[in-house]
Amino acid sequence: MEKICNDRIELIKGDITTLDVDVIVNAANNSLLGGGGVDRAIHKAAGPDLYSECLELDGCKTGEAKITKGYKLKARHIIHTVGPVWHGGKNSETDLLASCYQSSLKLAKKNNLKTIAFPGISTGMYGFPKDLAALIAYNESKRFLKNNPVPEKVIFVAFDDESYEIYRKLLNR
Repeated sequence: MEKICNDRIELIKGDITTLDVDVIVNAANNSLLGGGGVDRAIHKAAGPDLYSECLELDGCKTGEAKITKGYKLKARHIIHTVGPVWHGGKNSETDLLASCYQSSLKLAKKNNLKTIAFPGISTGMYGFPKDLAALIAYNESKRFLKNNPVPEKVIFVAFDDESYEIYRKLLNR
């Protein structure tokens, strides 16, 4: 697993479902009941109890976040956030994505979760440009960490080489 550290922000290339952290973030759909990509992988790795708990949450609005237990994951919790579908940037997509990070970080703080790992929210099937999404993720996390002692560490998890390089350049500037 490749790794870069930058103060309280870290970059890892790997599988978010294997991380031993306080909380991983799931790029969920509005139902929270599982979908494709990282959402499917997290539901599969956590086991059927996650689905049962998500049923009780009554979904989640785009830009917002909800928390569950981690079940069979090493991560103790999962924050589920619903990113926007990219429509060319004309439907407040950047604001909604920023809200995903803000909502997730606020939930981590509220629950005193010291380490939080994010996938590339909305960059898969939802089509958000990876470079713009990474910039939003980095800027929102940096801003939040500047004003809050918890979480102590934000980890960006890149699943592919392209995403890793985009984040690596951001962290090294």
